Amino acid sequence: MKLLVTGVAGFIGMHVAQRFLRRGDSVVGIDNLNDYYDVHLKRSRLACLTGQGDFRFIALDVADRPAMAGLFASEGFERVTHLAAQAGVRYSLLNPHAYVHSNLLGFVNVLEGCRQQRVQHLVYASSSSVYGGNTRLPFAERDNVDHPVSLYAATKKANELLAHTYSHLYRLPTTGLRFFTVYGPWGRPDMAPFLFTRAILEGRPIDVFNHGRMRRDFTYVDDVVEAVLRVHDRVAEPDPGYSASAPDPATSDAPYRVFNVGNRQPVALMDFIGCLEQCLGRVAEKRLLAAQPGDVPATCADTSALDRWIGFAPDTPLADGIGRFVDWYRRYYKIRMEASCG
Repeated sequence: MKLLVTGVAGFIGMHVAQRFLRRGDSVVGIDNLNDYYDVHLKRSRLACLTGQGDFRFIALDVADRPAMAGLFASEGFERVTHLAAQAGVRYSLLNPHAYVHSNLLGFVNVLEGCRQQRVQHLVYASSSSVYGGNTRLPFAERDNVDHPVSLYAATKKANELLAHTYSHLYRLPTTGLRFFTVYGPWGRPDMAPFLFTRAILEGRPIDVFNHGRMRRDFTYVDDVVEAVLRVHDRVAEPDPGYSASAPDPATSDAPYRVFNVGNRQPVALMDFIGCLEQCLGRVAEKRLLAAQPGDVPATCADTSALDRWIGFAPDTPLADGIGRFVDWYRRYYKIRMEASCG
């Protein structure tokens, strides 16, 4: 198949494109390579994709309407995996316009491209953050998600609403995936595994928000990629049991689906830090701080719907995933140090 992967220089985007290429798909990847975090890391991810198969990279911003329309018209994509977004809960409090630009305008451009060119299936990244102030665990797709607590979460909820509208009006099959705290090799520098690892190895204290009383459903990236590929291969379809008098938010009489992608095993933040300390062989100096605006106390995914749909749910133990991340981190930054010295 000829596929489009947006956000291909991102953490999940690189891994997804890599799997598509390994199984023989033709992939066009786009990314605007913004400087929200280290652009060198993004370019290193792209270097991993070069030469792996039928891959072509185009530097392009999904919010660029004419460029996106031209891309869809000229390429003839059969299916689209949309992973480009302005990420980060806390950053959305500082720079809200970046989220409107990428996550709203960009998503509408993707939807329009898929509609105009009759794409077979759009799979897109949503987020566990849509559950907002919900306190009932585990989070299930049938739960109400009308109370987001960050602008980032609000844009992801808006993406799901926009996708349903296009599925209803134009019969465009769409599937949204609510990712839960994804981590692993090539991870984002603004997330806890990366931030904590760097600080611990450099002998700096780590900032532990909410005094360490948060719990997160850490989900290993390989499990996320497996879910993305399996969902990609099963095109969304109307739910024959859908009832308009008692609507399920995750299904529809349109070809529309939403699924949680999480590990189902929330871990206390202090236990996560302990696992990281064990893998690094060092004890972290912890600076306990109050909770940050937009943070939620706990996340946990109910993945029973995903398992029924594709016969798979994430299950990589945290210790295994953190060990692989630490191994990658040591290798990557040792290589970069040697290269810069040479």
